[in-house]
Amino acid sequence: MRRFILLLAAFLVIAAPLYSQKHGKYVFDAKSLILPVALIGAGAIGGQIDAVKELDFGLRGGVHHFHHGFVLEDAVQYGPLAAFYGLKMCGLKSAHSVLDGTALALTSYCITAAATLALKEVVDEWRPNGVDTDAFPSGHAAISFMGAELLRLEYRDSAPWAGYAGYAAALYTSLARIKHTEHWFHDLVAGAGVGILGTRAAYWVCPHIHNCLFGKKAVKQDNGFTFVGMPFYNGSVKGVSLAMVF
Repeated sequence: MRRFILLLAAFLVIAAPLYSQKHGKYVFDAKSLILPVALIGAGAIGGQIDAVKELDFGLRGGVHHFHHGFVLEDAVQYGPLAAFYGLKMCGLKSAHSVLDGTALALTSYCITAAATLALKEVVDEWRPNGVDTDAFPSGHAAISFMGAELLRLEYRDSAPWAGYAGYAAALYTSLARIKHTEHWFHDLVAGAGVGILGTRAAYWVCPHIHNCLFGKKAVKQDNGFTFVGMPFYNGSVKGVSLAMVF
């Protein structure tokens, strides 16, 4: 409990000042809390209802699919986040530059991971396979939906389909956790809410941190990748210097 309180206090110290700041589309909006908070709440309530808790869509087939080592969803959970960089390399325009997008991704990950670990420690629920008491919420679901929401927000203007693809990958990750008896259904619902909330919170927090460090200059929008060539001649050697600006 003490660890949870410290994590929550640290988050509020960083995030609370942002709420009184004006950053255009980055300003705190209570309506954006509705979906993630509803998912977290539904996950918490679902844990008290056996029919919801044990919903497995027939994936388990009544058998506990124990696995050891690497499984596909261990990689797929990071797919939406990796797609942010992949689509940039393909020339698609995102809402932010690579550096600012990375800052948003790192902030999202930190918030999501802190909230997930804190809830795991507080709730202390057994997994379906009985391995440990880290079932609620699902960390895989939280990370995958965090990346999916980041992908949606970054490419919703230039490539709306990217967000749908990210959420499809997150859904696969979640269903795979059910099949491998690592989580109950409500763990995944709550994990999705935590991940989405983590990303949305990052968009509120990052501009404030940026202003504190560099002054009230707007967060840099996407400039893409630009290669600049400059010829040079020093009297004996001729050549061209290359620089990549992003």
